Amino acid sequence: MKYPVIKGTSYTLIQTPGLLLQQATLKGSQLSHSIKDQLRSFDSVVRYPPNQAFIGNLLPEDLLNIPRPWYNNALSEGKRQGKLGEIFPEDEFLGVLDAVDVYGLVCLEAGFKQSILQKLRYHPALCMLKGIKTAQNDSFSNEEVHEMIETREALPLIFGGQIIGCVRKATVSDSNLTASRVLENLTAKASAVAALQLLLSKTGLKPQDVDYIIEASEEACGDNRQKGGGSFAKSIAEACSCSNASGADTRAFCAAPVHALMQAAALVQSGIFTNVIVVAGGCSAKLGLNAEIHLEHNMPVLEDILGAFAFHISKDDGINPIIRTDLIGRMNVGCGDSPQQVYHSLIAEPLTKGGYRIVDMDRYAAELVNPEIIEPTGCGDIAKRNYSMIASLGILRGEIDRSEIEEQIHRFGVPGFAPNQGHIPSGVPYIGPARDLILGNKVNQVMIIGKGSLFLGKLTRLYDALSLIIQRNPK
Repeated sequence: MKYPVIKGTSYTLIQTPGLLLQQATLKGSQLSHSIKDQLRSFDSVVRYPPNQAFIGNLLPEDLLNIPRPWYNNALSEGKRQGKLGEIFPEDEFLGVLDAVDVYGLVCLEAGFKQSILQKLRYHPALCMLKGIKTAQNDSFSNEEVHEMIETREALPLIFGGQIIGCVRKATVSDSNLTASRVLENLTAKASAVAALQLLLSKTGLKPQDVDYIIEASEEACGDNRQKGGGSFAKSIAEACSCSNASGADTRAFCAAPVHALMQAAALVQSGIFTNVIVVAGGCSAKLGLNAEIHLEHNMPVLEDILGAFAFHISKDDGINPIIRTDLIGRMNVGCGDSPQQVYHSLIAEPLTKGGYRIVDMDRYAAELVNPEIIEPTGCGDIAKRNYSMIASLGILRGEIDRSEIEEQIHRFGVPGFAPNQGHIPSGVPYIGPARDLILGNKVNQVMIIGKGSLFLGKLTRLYDALSLIIQRNPK
């Protein structure tokens, strides 16, 4: 059987201290004031070890050899560009935010816009964005920006402690198109556009050869009658000049990226499309989510970055790693919520179907949130907790001896390294490293696991989970 392959990946991190302060202001002025003293510099963000792992300059496994806390053990040197992606400063992101806004809702001050356009036009990937190449001279004076903030309910955009623009609400009366909602949705779109543009640049895939885009973030764009109508996917395709592409959004809270990968693989394997992109941007609402707790622990505020990713799924080329579409693990409605049953359905059933044991997977990647972000909240190391459950399942199946638990967890468990952005850490940050390791003949097969808290929407008490296996191409 011919399986679809993963032909390319890209990952983007964007430091956004201005957006972080804006989120903190919505929670209270005192929090905003406190955060200012604990903000990281862009250099600190770049040299932070988990961020270097996210963009491919380190393997996630390398983090186990770096003493913690990682924020006190920054790398002596760090690069904003990596094999798998790039870390962007906030000024460049605000330029992209303006470039992808097709309704004139982002209003940048004239001097700032001119300087950032000059900067972006020299970026090897972002310079190709239609909104950068054909940017209009629609900037605003400092007085006009402040007038919109003071009298028209516009939200300020801040860089370097200065107001350099604002975001206007889209309509007078629609609560789903307020300035804060517009900014939230444009943030998701702009960060996804950056990730896709990097993917196109790194892989050489031509925009016009993209057939379909599946967007898998946790945002919902719409108006007061269709609150989650979409479509992020098609707007991202438009911004990246994918003129022959269509697309749609997939939603399943944090599990959405793995659902989207499964859908992309099915579309390719069925022959409906040849080149499918799975993409997701970042979530501004989760910036500084645990900032108060970080401040209590005298830590820097680590939730100052947005994450985004893009994957290219295509037909079998005899080279790239395959997605085993016949071995999808899922948590169906009748599964129940006992951990033992969930992990049996999610892990054991697809492995058994394929004739594999727990120990036959070289790596498992699940809930890869950076533990330094989440441990101070009392949640522990979420990724490691998953691997403990997988090892316990191996004991029940007679495939792992109880004395080997820690050894096996260390062998097959990918440490958490991704920003706390909900859908971003949900297994898929390891697809890029896994692809490289498989192509380099260092591992044979990896299981990617996505989980989603469906109960947060108050329509069901269920949560969701899906797994898929990436393997060396049998050629």
